[in-house]
Amino acid sequence: LRDGALEGEHAPALTIKDSIPLGFDAFCHVLSQLSTNISAEKSQSRALVLVAFSRSPSYYVDLLKRGLDISSIRILDCYTDPLGWRERLRNVKDVDKLFSSVISLGKGLVGQGKVRFSVAIDSVNEMLRHASLSSVAGLLSNLRCCDQISSIFWFLHADLCEEKVTAVIEYMSSMVASIEPENLSLVERNFTKGKFHVRCKRRNGRVRVMFEEIHIGQSGIDFVNQGLLPKVQFNLQLSEKERNDRAKVVLPFEHQGNGKPVEIYDGRKSLLDSKGEIIYFRDSDDEMPDSDEDPDDDLDI
Repeated sequence: LRDGALEGEHAPALTIKDSIPLGFDAFCHVLSQLSTNISAEKSQSRALVLVAFSRSPSYYVDLLKRGLDISSIRILDCYTDPLGWRERLRNVKDVDKLFSSVISLGKGLVGQGKVRFSVAIDSVNEMLRHASLSSVAGLLSNLRCCDQISSIFWFLHADLCEEKVTAVIEYMSSMVASIEPENLSLVERNFTKGKFHVRCKRRNGRVRVMFEEIHIGQSGIDFVNQGLLPKVQFNLQLSEKERNDRAKVVLPFEHQGNGKPVEIYDGRKSLLDSKGEIIYFRDSDDEMPDSDEDPDDDLDI
């Protein structure tokens, strides 16, 4: 998200999804980190447009103003009056108008040149309450195609959607981060820690899967492992039974004669106990017979 998009390609897109109440904390973490990079000019984007569905703009102002210059951030309020009942200025059912509002706010911050801005959407679920899946997918696709958008990320409650909806939203993404519960019983789950899985589609077509453990404390989200670890599909450790089974395997080069000399049949002579021999028939008379002579003896090297 920080590195942004190359010229002529779609903006990188991240889906943050969960099935436990930790996903929104992860969304806020990514939002804060990207905002910090933008304020420090360490990101390709120079501004950020936040589309607020699930929280009020004041909530995000309090979240982001901690040591940040929020002058480079604009919040599109789809929380206070989403259907335009009071002011009739915005109706989230009108996806085209919503797209125009996002682009207008972004260009108002960075201008009409090649300077880019990022977009964050705090709830795809709220969008799906008022608009069809095809309309929402079209909005996300249009945002990714905009040449002034550096990156885009959104949050999705996967357990509140049908599987086909989640599949479509993930298809629109170049990265998917899923928050899953620890392997605890329902009684033991306090939803303060979980597993953070990330799947990234690289530009060369390869897919990288990584994971970390996360904890939610008073100071916010905390990643147990500093730096994402690659997720391997095999176990590097052997169990006691596996070690015993491996020790019982007799390898071909090991002595198997039970104290007696071991004779290896070379295919050219019969063993003393007449175990058998190999008889070779030529396919035709044109085929040269085998010879023990070196065929390269006549070469002067």
